[in-house]
Amino acid sequence: MPLEIVRVPVLSDNYAWLIHDPASGGTVAIDPGEAEPVQAAAAARGWTIDQVWTTHWHPDHTGGNAALQAGGARITGPAAEAAKIAGLDVLVGEGDTVRIGAEAATVMHVPGHTAGHIAFHFAGAQAVFTGDTLFAMGCGRLFEGSAADMFANMQRYAALPDATQVYCGHEYTQSNGRYARVVEPDNAAIAARMEAVDRMRAAGEATVPTTIGLERATNPFLRAADAGELARLRTGKDEFRG
Repeated sequence: MPLEIVRVPVLSDNYAWLIHDPASGGTVAIDPGEAEPVQAAAAARGWTIDQVWTTHWHPDHTGGNAALQAGGARITGPAAEAAKIAGLDVLVGEGDTVRIGAEAATVMHVPGHTAGHIAFHFAGAQAVFTGDTLFAMGCGRLFEGSAADMFANMQRYAALPDATQVYCGHEYTQSNGRYARVVEPDNAAIAARMEAVDRMRAAGEATVPTTIGLERATNPFLRAADAGELARLRTGKDEFRG
């Protein structure tokens, strides 16, 4: 049976994710910025959260860890950020494997937003949980790394199959898309996507997950030719007020 994946809005614009394996009954919460909405979403489906997977140390991605751990969940997170994430039970890094039931995800080290940031890639289920690195039509701010770091991340993501579903940590698509239209004004795919995004947001709908294929067509950061171009794009986005 395929994995069930549920988006859970938390805080102001964050998304936590629940992954449930019907075969084993296991449930993982990814980046629970607060516990209560995630617990409620799981309980409404009759699920018990037994694992938490953390992509990076920022409090809006770890704020619910302690409460979920108190409820019996085991916390997995980046070994490189163990000093900044309280209560980690399992430390992982590049190339390690994490599991929910029979499904395995490979850990990717994707620094730049934070130095030890990781992502979780399910090759079999064609899903990747990117935290604050790859967003719909955007990428994360470079708080603890370089444009070269983030460019390398984007190249890794771009190499995944087009059908791969991308589960990111924030609802930033509309803002990212407005910037994308400025930097690629002749990209018809961006224009068409933004028409859909604007309709969805006006209706109060979420715009993620996205797919690698869609990002390859419409995400300027994933399409950047080199680290220098990504650096210029990132600086421009940091200053963008559109």
